[in-house]
Order: sequence, then C-alpha cells, then structure tokens
Amino acid sequence: MTHGIEAAQPHWFYDFVSPFSYLLLEQHDKWPTLAFNATPIELDTLYRHWGGRAAYSLPTKRIFTYRHALFRAEQLGIPFRMPPVHPFDSRAAMQLALATNADIQGVREIFRFIWREGRDPSTAEGFASLCERLGQNGDVLQAANATAQAQLQRNTAEAIALGVFGVPTFYLDGQLFWGEDALPMVLYCARTPNWLESKEVQRVSALPSAVKPD
Repeated sequence: MTHGIEAAQPHWFYDFVSPFSYLLLEQHDKWPTLAFNATPIELDTLYRHWGGRAAYSLPTKRIFTYRHALFRAEQLGIPFRMPPVHPFDSRAAMQLALATNADIQGVREIFRFIWREGRDPSTAEGFASLCERLGQNGDVLQAANATAQAQLQRNTAEAIALGVFGVPTFYLDGQLFWGEDALPMVLYCARTPNWLESKEVQRVSALPSAVKPD
C-alpha cells in the first residue's frame, strides 16, 4: 500500500543523486526544530515534467556544479567525495529508503555511503554493500521492491502537484524553499512566517512576465 503526502505537514524532498541534498542534510542540526518528513522523489522526472535540463546534461554546467558542490563542502567543513560516476541511477537507493521506512538518520547513512565514501549504489556490488551497511537482507528488499517503486512514483507525482521543481526542497506552510543555500530563508520564515505576507514579497511573487514562455 502506498501513502500520500500530507500537504499540511513539513516535508524535505530529496534524491540521492543530488550532492546538494547531501550537503543540506549534513547541516540537519541547523534546521528548524520541526518534524520534516524526508521524502524521496525522482529528480529526472521533475526535469521532464517542467521541461528543464539537468545540470549534468550541459558540459560546462556539469563541471561547475561538481566544483561548486566540492567548494561548498570544503567551505562548510563537510567530508565529501564524488562517487565514481555521475549521474547514477538512484532509484534503487530511494526504494531502499522507502522499503525500510528510513528516518533522517537512515537517509543520512545512505547519503554518506554515496557522497562521503564515494560509492555507487546503482551497481549490484554497491547496492549489496549498502544493504549490508544498513543491516538489510537484499532478498527481503527485492520482495518489497514493487511497493517501494509505486511509493516513489506517487511521491514524485504528488511533489509535482505541490509545485516542487528540484531538490533539495523544503516544503513548509504551503511554501517551497529550494536549494542547499535556501536554509537561511527557511530558518527566517520559520521564525517570522508573516514575512511571506509582507507587501514587497507579495509584489515580487505576482510580477508579470514580459516574455511569453516557449
């Protein structure tokens, strides 16, 4: 049985393929003291839905993105090692998180396997090592795979319905906060929620466009 996203609850949307999701989770001690539901979604599906292109699909942006992730990790003092290939297929790792009902600590352990140790969870060997790391039986997980896959697809569809366009994204009080560098804004809005109702925020949120979309 799959479960729907409760729009009234705070969520944190992630994909294990995202280095910035890892970097943001490593700053969990700075997050607002709210019970965010760690919710895996498929980043590539978001790109396809919204008509965007992944950073790694553009050669110069790909290089910058990896350098920026490394720079941010060094700036924040977070251990960081790129996996041997990127992008990789993150669906098995996300289904593992769902099948095991992983909490923030469990999700962090998977992120660290990938982004701290530089491992690839999409290979048979890498996934087996990850299951062993979490104390999970691969055969049991295989049996739960169909349910976890359906849940991942539902998570992604419902995130899109909320307007989520990338990861990492905080969803709080019906508002979206995207990116590792959005944490200060999340903290501010958690303390001062009426800021979003201020005149200037409302004005910029409703600006018309002078250019028609393609």
